[in-house]
Amino acid sequence: MCNIEKLTTESTNEATRNIDRLESLEIVTLINNEDKKVAEAIEKVLPQIAEAVESIVERFKKGGRIIYCGAGSSGRMGTLDAVELTPTYSVSPARAFGLLAGGDEAMYTAVEGAEDSEELAVEDLKRVKLTADDCVIGIAASGRTPYTKAALEFGKQTGAFTISVTCNQDSAMAKIADISIAPVVGPEVINGSTRMKAGTAQKMVVNMLSTGAMIRLGKVYRNYMVHVQPTNEKLIKRAVKMIVDLTGAKEELALKVLYEADKDVAAAIVMIECGCRKDQAREALLESGGQVRKAIAAVKNGVSSDDKSLE
Repeated sequence: MCNIEKLTTESTNEATRNIDRLESLEIVTLINNEDKKVAEAIEKVLPQIAEAVESIVERFKKGGRIIYCGAGSSGRMGTLDAVELTPTYSVSPARAFGLLAGGDEAMYTAVEGAEDSEELAVEDLKRVKLTADDCVIGIAASGRTPYTKAALEFGKQTGAFTISVTCNQDSAMAKIADISIAPVVGPEVINGSTRMKAGTAQKMVVNMLSTGAMIRLGKVYRNYMVHVQPTNEKLIKRAVKMIVDLTGAKEELALKVLYEADKDVAAAIVMIECGCRKDQAREALLESGGQVRKAIAAVKNGVSSDDKSLE
């Protein structure tokens, strides 16, 4: 078993040894100074993150899933990232989800002993019927958490693509995974409190992994999340603004076409840009894998619509 005292994330931060004697402004200044180191650590592992993005895209196109695995704060980070992909990019919850040591209950309260159970990780992955087309992303600041380590091991045995996200070099997880992403952020402001710099680093990494993959999968047009699900008033307003910005249409027309497209933002954009019907827009999007740019080109180059309803 790894001696945690030797881990960078568990070492003592000399700059904050007397933090308990400081005033509030001095405390938050110290925390901020340490947080500045996170982006620099991420910068050093950008090639590995980019490589992981390409692997996720490759598997996802084959029908594979993005499965985040972790315990405690790390597991919650992965689960949160997965959950956000549905409203933001219309990714089915069945195709991107988190497995948290201890189950759903562990999202809110600590489940004693769950992170130490290798058997639990295997059971969880068997329950979701892990396949060789899937991607398993193991997240653990230490890189040694038994639950997460076992998830990567079982992923490798199954033929799934495995990615480890840790904050220590040469960790046990790094040696298992197909790709190791290990931004070394140094000792925490509060000794061993890895929900701080390590947690921030993990959040930044999973943001890049999922966002990068969604962009490469065509879920983004220019820099807009055109596959967003406008399920409330705020998101409908955002969708209308998006359509106006991208097409130059008047707000009234954008709102009208959005509802004609059953609140499918991507379809509404294609309809306005090409002057086509909803069924044509949807067919073009289906054939292009949801990529708005390709769908617009396909309709403009392939079908001359005589539909004047949008003028």
